[in-house]
Amino acid sequence: MGPKEQRSHGEIPLIQQPASRTMGSSDIETMQHALELARKSPPKPTNFRVGAVLMRLADGHFSTDGYTLELPGNTHAEECCLLKLAEKHSIAEEDLWQKVTEPHAVYTTVEPCSKRLSGKMTCTERILRQKSWIKKVYVGVQEPDTFVSQNEGRRMLEEAGIEVIHVKGLEENILQVATAGHISE
Repeated sequence: MGPKEQRSHGEIPLIQQPASRTMGSSDIETMQHALELARKSPPKPTNFRVGAVLMRLADGHFSTDGYTLELPGNTHAEECCLLKLAEKHSIAEEDLWQKVTEPHAVYTTVEPCSKRLSGKMTCTERILRQKSWIKKVYVGVQEPDTFVSQNEGRRMLEEAGIEVIHVKGLEENILQVATAGHISE
């Protein structure tokens, strides 16, 4: 089992590393980093607060990260990751596959969306557009049915040959952060 495949469920300190450094060796540490990013997203009744990390599989190099509404335009966390990486390479997001060839994984606190009420491209479609180099998606929780029922993100990714892995152990914390700002009935 390689360093990215290890599973750890104990108390692990949060990672506070700059973008140019390698992330922690376990999936749960990386998901904890994504959860800290999600906390930066403003709590609103109309969206989930999600964090995402894009990491090179060969060596765990932290390529970029993002969180819901980090960038202008009703942006989702995975979308922000890809937009920031595209900006780093001075190309359009849809052309990332031409520059990024090393296999990567996306770590996202909530399953990538497969439908957006705004009509914008979904996170699942954005990942599928980059499937030549995004090989795995690690998720903290399945998307709740709050806004769109029956998210098909996981199924669509798996059918396209992208491995989807559930990182267990942070579900309660992820849901608490993701739904902050929602009105309870």
